[in-house]
Amino acid sequence: MIEAQLWKPAADKNVRCELCNQFCLIEQGARGKCGVRENHDGRLMSLSADKVAAMNLDPIEKKPLYHFLPGTTSLSIGTPGCTMACQFCQNYSLSMPPKQGDEVRGERITPEVIVETALRYGAASISYTYSEPTIFFELAEPCAKLAIDKGLKNVWVSNGYMSDKCLDRLRDIIHAANIDLKAFNDDFYRNICDARLKPVLKNIVSIKKMGWWLELTTLLIPGMNDSDEELRGMAAYIRDDVGADTPWHISRFHPTYKLTTKPITPVERLERAWEIGKEAGLKYVYVGNVPGHVSDHTTCPECGCLCLDRSGFSVTSNAIKDGKCPECGLEIPGVGLSGEAGKNRAAKGRKSDAGRRPSI
Repeated sequence: MIEAQLWKPAADKNVRCELCNQFCLIEQGARGKCGVRENHDGRLMSLSADKVAAMNLDPIEKKPLYHFLPGTTSLSIGTPGCTMACQFCQNYSLSMPPKQGDEVRGERITPEVIVETALRYGAASISYTYSEPTIFFELAEPCAKLAIDKGLKNVWVSNGYMSDKCLDRLRDIIHAANIDLKAFNDDFYRNICDARLKPVLKNIVSIKKMGWWLELTTLLIPGMNDSDEELRGMAAYIRDDVGADTPWHISRFHPTYKLTTKPITPVERLERAWEIGKEAGLKYVYVGNVPGHVSDHTTCPECGCLCLDRSGFSVTSNAIKDGKCPECGLEIPGVGLSGEAGKNRAAKGRKSDAGRRPSI
């Protein structure tokens, strides 16, 4: 165990956690809602600050990030626990056990080993992901700082429920983020995720203003967050408060965890959401978890040119030149989009290792 950061003492040796927007008041011997921050005699300790439960070399497109260093790989790490409790969690075997009082499992590791592993496998970045990176802040922060020193980028894949203090600490060490916008009504967040909508919307806007490259993902669950009205509200928020250039990934739901009786999202509903996003003026809308779907490609919103072609999580062709459409010259927003960038970086690594769990 390592002493946690971002907390303050409270009366009777209780502690107030200030890491996320749950702001848990934690009694002696108890854990916060995340399941990995525990009060030991008036001191808040992190149970996940020196271990990882998942480590893989992934295509950056799997995060999903489509406009950030396309064609490169990212060393992805995660620990047990989560700041939310989504009934549809697709990583529930990782996120939920600590919240139920189970031992926090994982392999002992240091930031130095993580960064060395990323370099050894030719990754262009490190992604803090899988469960919720906020809950292993004490590991992610020093790792991200060291990664920058070694020429790597840092990616935050998150539910967006960080506190202002946490986000401020991350401000200068994270380069890109994919944030889940799970729904556009507070009842969904309260009843299905044990959280609130407003802090997520606020953090998304803050991240955009901070200058991180930002993409958003919505898992579309039939009958729960997929009405035309809700999707229009979500699309309008992205357009007006975040920016029409912000990529929006609309992902297909598969029954899991506590929502096993819900059907798989029909492709027609995903395509309807795609249409609503486009009608609202969003320039880059993608349908996820539907292999081979035509929306997986990046096309120029001005002339329709196919700028970047994907097959699954692989980039098959990239015609972007100097960050611009090769036909009309429109700037395609993102980081490292030009065709040679991903090719050159990938050549330094071992492409066949993508998707494997590196040895540590």
